[in-house]
Amino acid sequence: MTGANYEFRVRGRLSKPLRDAVGELGDVQVEQATPETLIYGQVADQAQLRGILALLDNLGLRVVSMHRIPALPERPE
Repeated sequence: MTGANYEFRVRGRLSKPLRDAVGELGDVQVEQATPETLIYGQVADQAQLRGILALLDNLGLRVVSMHRIPALPERPE
């Protein structure tokens, strides 16, 4: 998939059910950065970006920040 890389910072730590729900966004990385959680992924277009923000809102997650990043962080092995 081509597109832009994004980092979404949400307030708090995600429970297992919330982590699973966020996984519905596609191939994303979720990292704890206490007291927040970072979600990284590629976004194809503005429609997908709006869909991601809507899902996070529907899950009751408060987005603290969102921005484009040059590259996704390396996945831990």
